[in-house]
Amino acid sequence: MPAPESLASPGFADLVPLLRAAGCVFAEDEAQVLLSEACGAAELYEWVERRISGEPLEWIVGWAEFCGLRIAVDQGVFVPRRRTELLVSQAASLLREVVGAADLPASGTLVDLCCGSGAVGVAVVSHGSVGELHSADIDPIAVECARRNLAAVGGHVHQGDLYAALPARLKKQVQLIVVNAPYVPTAVLPTMPPEARIHEPPRCLDGGADGLNLHRRVIREAPEWLDANGYLVIETSERQAAGTAALMAAAGLAARIVHSEELDGTVVVGSPQCW
Repeated sequence: MPAPESLASPGFADLVPLLRAAGCVFAEDEAQVLLSEACGAAELYEWVERRISGEPLEWIVGWAEFCGLRIAVDQGVFVPRRRTELLVSQAASLLREVVGAADLPASGTLVDLCCGSGAVGVAVVSHGSVGELHSADIDPIAVECARRNLAAVGGHVHQGDLYAALPARLKKQVQLIVVNAPYVPTAVLPTMPPEARIHEPPRCLDGGADGLNLHRRVIREAPEWLDANGYLVIETSERQAAGTAALMAAAGLAARIVHSEELDGTVVVGSPQCW
């Protein structure tokens, strides 16, 4: 890339070929973001160099667009994917359903495990129907990032290992648990795109030998936290959905699989009740 002094007036046409050559599928969109966010040519030069090296765009500019919202994303924190918008839409719909059926005085309690930046919880709140939001993650960097994002919606963020992070008073009181835990099988990690494989921490991606290690733990304890009409919604892959559903059935939860071709997303929904 040209040195900063030669980019006194860098433009869209300068950046798109560079980004495309580096393998950026959405080079045009990324060029627009970089141009609009950089404070001058020198910063733009640095940012483009970082992007060409494979660093996630969201870490560079400090935010991600998710469900029409701008979510702060710090370096080292999992970048929310568009496929996860299916998790949000399913969660929002189910929460409205359970709150309406139970005629709750408030709008229901939502728990977001493995929350990362807190994007899922914030996005569900933007759809309404959330009275109390609790997000949790084991990573202190993610927890601090989530606290900034949840401050605007009055949510609570906890640091710890899955349910151990949550207040005990929530047991049997939760209407909806949403989870986007790591579900990539360990052997598949080397085949992932460079920005994930090289830059994102393995703990954000690695789900163990079959990708379901954390799903097992989440599902096994879910009945202790859900109320009688509650739901557990877990993002997974289309290939692994049957395995996640089987784990729910073994835990006494009725399960169904939801897939979106448009978003290339898959979730499994579990409930203590039959469908």
